[in-house]
Amino acid sequence: MVFSGDIQLDPQVKEAVSERLISLARAVLGAGSVIPDPFPLDAQLSDLGISSLKMVNLMLAVEVEFDIAIAQADITPENFHSLKTIETLVDRTLAQRA
Repeated sequence: MVFSGDIQLDPQVKEAVSERLISLARAVLGAGSVIPDPFPLDAQLSDLGISSLKMVNLMLAVEVEFDIAIAQADITPENFHSLKTIETLVDRTLAQRA
């Protein structure tokens, strides 16, 4: 793994993070939801049907799935705009722990 000004994880780890986040988002959205395939990582989560309550559930699921604690300062609309922004947050949190 390489760490520089930009935090980088091993590409395989990064891909696994994306896949796990997609699975979590699908679970939070529920079986009755219409979800595009492939899942649009850059799409605004509220546009995909994730309400504020579902967003809290997604945040908690992310913490459990990746065994991380998201700092209060990181719980912002910008960090939870899309799966891509959540992935960046998870990558950064995992890299800081490594």
